[in-house]
Amino acid sequence: MRKLFIISAIGILFMLGIWTWIWNPAAWAFVFIGPVLILGVRDIFQAKHSIVRNFPVFGHLRFVMEELRPKIYQYFIESDTDGTPFNRLNRSVIYQRAKKVDDTRPFGTELDVYESGYEWLNHSIAALDHTQLGSDPRVKVGGPQCMQPYMASVFNISAMSFGSMSQNAILALNGGAKIGNFAHNTGEGGLSDYHLQPGGDIIWQIGTGYFSCRHHDGTIDYEAFAERAVLPQVKMIEIKLSQGAKPGHGGILPAAKVTPEIARIRLVQEGEDVISPPGHTAFSTPIQLIEFVQKLRHLSGGKPIGFKLCVGHKSEFLAICKAMVKTGTYVDFITVDGGEGGTGAAPLEFANSVGMPLREALAFVYDALTGFDLKKHIKIIASGKVATGFDLVKNFALGADMCNSARGMMFALGCIQALECNKNTCPTGVATQDKSLMRGLVVNDKKVRVANFHKETIASALHMIGAAGLKHPDDLHRSFIYRRVSHSLVQTYTDLFPYIPKGSLLETPHPMRFEIDMSISSEDTFLPDYDRVSQVKINS
Repeated sequence: MRKLFIISAIGILFMLGIWTWIWNPAAWAFVFIGPVLILGVRDIFQAKHSIVRNFPVFGHLRFVMEELRPKIYQYFIESDTDGTPFNRLNRSVIYQRAKKVDDTRPFGTELDVYESGYEWLNHSIAALDHTQLGSDPRVKVGGPQCMQPYMASVFNISAMSFGSMSQNAILALNGGAKIGNFAHNTGEGGLSDYHLQPGGDIIWQIGTGYFSCRHHDGTIDYEAFAERAVLPQVKMIEIKLSQGAKPGHGGILPAAKVTPEIARIRLVQEGEDVISPPGHTAFSTPIQLIEFVQKLRHLSGGKPIGFKLCVGHKSEFLAICKAMVKTGTYVDFITVDGGEGGTGAAPLEFANSVGMPLREALAFVYDALTGFDLKKHIKIIASGKVATGFDLVKNFALGADMCNSARGMMFALGCIQALECNKNTCPTGVATQDKSLMRGLVVNDKKVRVANFHKETIASALHMIGAAGLKHPDDLHRSFIYRRVSHSLVQTYTDLFPYIPKGSLLETPHPMRFEIDMSISSEDTFLPDYDRVSQVKINS
């Protein structure tokens, strides 16, 4: 319809131009310049399209490019620098779900089903109508030591900080969370006024910089933490050990983005680069981490406390599990961030080559908790390029109880992946502190899109779960998902990530693939005892 309108409009203007040129040159100017001026004024005051609101008239070139699908738009506008299928095939689906537009596709599967890496869910002849599954499955987060458990949605907003994100983006995200009754993770940049203003549920992330609860020397201020942690909107506290896009690197907020307001919220110096150290100063051993968890739980009034990490050395995670077993103190949730996770800025090598991918990490964390018989106390949240109902289904099958999305939520806000996040020049007003660009993002419009995306993505996942003959996400397990490993070999997730028996890591001998990491890990240190590796090899 839009294409027909554009062609018709061009044809009419062309004929009018020829006629007015012959008849009156002054009228020619009015016919061509007048509509452009009217369109520009309309663009400035409309609320639905951030790009044309910020760039009147010229912003429409993007929609012209959309009409050239699938060849040009699919591979040049939608693709990321890594050209991954997430961007080529799913971004337009996110937009359509956010706008509540029909997202069905003609002509069947768009992926090569014989290409290595293709994955699918096995359906059932005894499929269930999705209405039998309800519309809003919830997960209770809170172990035996938690006094204020939280009934969480299975799909929430992943960590994105105010500072890297604009105030309008934060307001729209939290406003969407309020509408849809799901949670919004603050990111490590602190608990801002804009997180609290709309009234949506908050997961407050505490990173290595301890923003919003720090002393001037960068150490944690427990009094400032307690003051904010007891706020009724704060439902859970997440300690960030590492993130998928740059694990072990720390965070950087350029000085250009450190406004007086951000300095006040983060408790840092205005106009200077804000650098989060790669590690925490509040603890240095697994036992101390668990003691830190218990202290934050007490200061927050018994709210769920967990941590987020991108898995690196497996022995370090096993050391944390050993610390929980030894102390009898448990975290309430663990957020597993895959190495494919995104960020506003990261060194190329860290973004591409450091950190375990989500699928492997998620399976490992679930198996480790099961092996120590801790899973019954702890919920697992999966984060890392989660954008579709099938992403949710795959993560549930591997052991996740919930999923977080950052990239998908940004696209719902109107992000066009201009890759200007680190320059303060985001053209859609999502990742900038430039108020002239920020105005393009209209909160009242975009918060509804965020809520729509959340609702429609869960609905998609429930449709698929029902198609498999299951009644709840908890019923999924690894044998339901198949992956083509090569042209002639197909395996299930159970084949790729075999389960281990409950409690098997509390006994000896340990399952073979855990033997070395168990032998070099200790609850008293994060540092692996590599001297024992050679001894284990000799004995085996």
